[in-house]
Amino acid sequence: MQIAIGADHGGFALKLELVAYIKSLGHSVADLGAHRLDADDDFPDFAVPVARAVAEGKAERGIVLCGSGVGASVVANKVAGVRAAVCHDTYSAHQGVEHDDMNVLCLGARVIGPAPAREIVKAFLDARMDPHPRFRRRLEKVLAVERHSLGKDA
Repeated sequence: MQIAIGADHGGFALKLELVAYIKSLGHSVADLGAHRLDADDDFPDFAVPVARAVAEGKAERGIVLCGSGVGASVVANKVAGVRAAVCHDTYSAHQGVEHDDMNVLCLGARVIGPAPAREIVKAFLDARMDPHPRFRRRLEKVLAVERHSLGKDA
């Protein structure tokens, strides 16, 4: 699977560890930055490219790291086609994909350490959308809200 990943200064060190880990799982990784530690950088500068890569089909999933994960999630969800969430446990990471078709995982590097982050990333990458009609119906409602907000009501 092609994975896009990005992080600001708050998630920079953890991103470096996760890139190697994701590759060890057999996935391809597009590291969209930061490529050097800069205490003055801003999370939107990395969350948006990751979100766009997913929305445009250049990556199947995305991972964005910042200090809390919250800012990354807020901005990633502004990109049409992205369903991003902060997950700091494995249940939310896999359930978010299985029930909600989450395609961007946001992590707070100041909230969790490397070992739980690896477990969460693995749960996210191993999960697949559950085909049950209930989950598809709910996803269609989410997509309808997105279309409405874009002025593309059908």
